[in-house]
Amino acid sequence: MSDSPILSESEQRHAGVVLYAHPDQHLSHRVRLALAEKNVAYRLILVDPTQRPEDLLDLNPYASLPTLVDKELRLYHSMIILEYLEERYHQTRLLPDHPASRAEYRQYAWRIEQDWLQLANTLLMHPDSLDPTAAKQARHELRNSLISLSPLFAKRPFFMSDQFGLCDCMLAPMLWRLAEMRIELPSSLAAPLLAYCQRLFTRPAFLATLTEQERQARHLPRMP
Repeated sequence: MSDSPILSESEQRHAGVVLYAHPDQHLSHRVRLALAEKNVAYRLILVDPTQRPEDLLDLNPYASLPTLVDKELRLYHSMIILEYLEERYHQTRLLPDHPASRAEYRQYAWRIEQDWLQLANTLLMHPDSLDPTAAKQARHELRNSLISLSPLFAKRPFFMSDQFGLCDCMLAPMLWRLAEMRIELPSSLAAPLLAYCQRLFTRPAFLATLTEQERQARHLPRMP
């Protein structure tokens, strides 16, 4: 696996895959992580969410992020993008090979979206306009749920798997933003989950795909 899946500026102009991404948002981050884990060369265009370029509107009627372009294909839902990458690029599979195992793993992904990421979205997507009561409730529910299910992360090195997979692509960007959501997990209650975070955050692909904004959020040094 390459430590730097993103091409140089001159090489990017000839890359077939183009990703329009938010510089600091977990839905864009999960797609960048999947591309890196699969070692897919791509052109990255970081978009200021307050000044979205006209060409993005031409590609995506919602002008939403992330948006992936692969030749004539335009995709603008993060989970659909992840599924496409898994089907299109077979190196470093993110889903199990067996149909039954694959279906079960997809169900885990759906539960992550329902049980954790919806709460994270409440706290992350529009923090300036968030109702304080709703924020407090979402923070309380997410923290308690993560702590209660922390023992799950002691069983296997990755989420319900011995291999890094789709669920890890979804979880890593959300867990990286716990401090931003003002959620602290005590080591006495969530040691397995915190160890899992450490395994994810030290992966070369994860480190290579952090934007400057995402690095600054955790006070990491700038990339050389």
